Amino acid sequence: MVKISVLQHAPEAHLPTRPGDPTPTSRNLDPLMHPFARARERTRALNAAKMDRIFAKPFIDSLEGHIDAVEVLARQPGSLTTVASGSWDGGIILHNLSTRNKLVKLPRAHKGKVSGLCFAEGDRLLSCGVDRNIKLWSTGSNASDQPLSVFSGKSAFNSIDHHRSDPVFATASNLVQIWDETKSAPISNLTFPTSTETITSVRFNLSEHSVLASIGSDRTFTLYDIRTGKAERRVIMQFRSNALAWSPTFPTTILLASEDHNLYTFDIRHLSTPSQIYKAHVAAVMSCDWSPTGLEFVSGGWDRTVRIWKEGQGHSPEVYHTKRMQRVSSSMFSADARFVITGSDDGNVRIWKAKASDKLGVITARERASMEYRDSLKDRWKFDTEVNKIARTRHLPKPVYQASKLKRTMLEAQRVKEERRRKHTRAGETKPKAERKKVVIVEQT
Repeated sequence: MVKISVLQHAPEAHLPTRPGDPTPTSRNLDPLMHPFARARERTRALNAAKMDRIFAKPFIDSLEGHIDAVEVLARQPGSLTTVASGSWDGGIILHNLSTRNKLVKLPRAHKGKVSGLCFAEGDRLLSCGVDRNIKLWSTGSNASDQPLSVFSGKSAFNSIDHHRSDPVFATASNLVQIWDETKSAPISNLTFPTSTETITSVRFNLSEHSVLASIGSDRTFTLYDIRTGKAERRVIMQFRSNALAWSPTFPTTILLASEDHNLYTFDIRHLSTPSQIYKAHVAAVMSCDWSPTGLEFVSGGWDRTVRIWKEGQGHSPEVYHTKRMQRVSSSMFSADARFVITGSDDGNVRIWKAKASDKLGVITARERASMEYRDSLKDRWKFDTEVNKIARTRHLPKPVYQASKLKRTMLEAQRVKEERRRKHTRAGETKPKAERKKVVIVEQT
């Protein structure tokens, strides 16, 4: 009888555990056995970076309905699909992002521009306008053209925000006013003792609900406490801010969109200097909003571009633009952080992917594994010159490209001028000042 030795393998080690899963492969990980492994991996990383740019088609759809510039956007808390938009024509539209339908249309909600929108508890929407009125609307199944209640003010309103838990909201006009939904007059007025500015935007802190932040036309950024009923701290900056947004994950971090083409994040415990400066826009930044994850934020500017930034990285943002899109006056992340919604001067509300090369629809396990592998390759080889160049390069509209080129030239000339001035003055008389130290002029308490 002949004895035969047979190599036997466990079948489960060589077959996919579930239908659709990638087939397991066994590899000898000894680097000496694979002299070309790094070269192959670099080629794969290069191809992954190229594929990312080939499939970068961020624009999804445009939601029409307004006949003038879209001034303000608001998303409904607890809903992934409901978004409200307000326009210069006085109209308000409630959109469903998934079906692209209009849920509610209020063509003459205000006389003149709708300057602020926010959602209240229980399918209700608050709006304010330059007609000196605040209106509370029902947006549920019993929605109508008539407001549930109207609150009258003494001057035009620029912004509105609702308290996270109480039936209280704040408005911005020539001062910050706190209103109760059950009362027709404001319950308190908040102002800084020496303040004479027009308040352009107001926002409640997402964690500490009694803390309120506002920005004004005289380049100020102010913090209030509605429990004490007064302004706690105020900062005067070099340029005025156009929008502000609280971070959803770091309660002390606030984002300001400035007239000087930059965005700034501040830690409200240390308001003397910004924690980060974000530079890429070539015109005034008009709007900003954080992603619900707190890892990135979106900004829209007068330069007709939308930019998506990584938190803590002050350069090289993702840039979105179209031929027909005019100046972007409002921008916002969707509640699941997968989409960006923008409103612009041409009267359209546009939907974009938050990640330009993302695939919409059902993704199989094999596709998901392939995408994750490509992402890991790009991350591993991001310091390679070619991979980095492909990943960073963005094609800009010619006017934006020329403006950024001119801006770089002007900033370089300014830097050289300051350097020469220091060189020809007495030693130690003028020291170079850090960019972050120049932003805030004075902090008042």
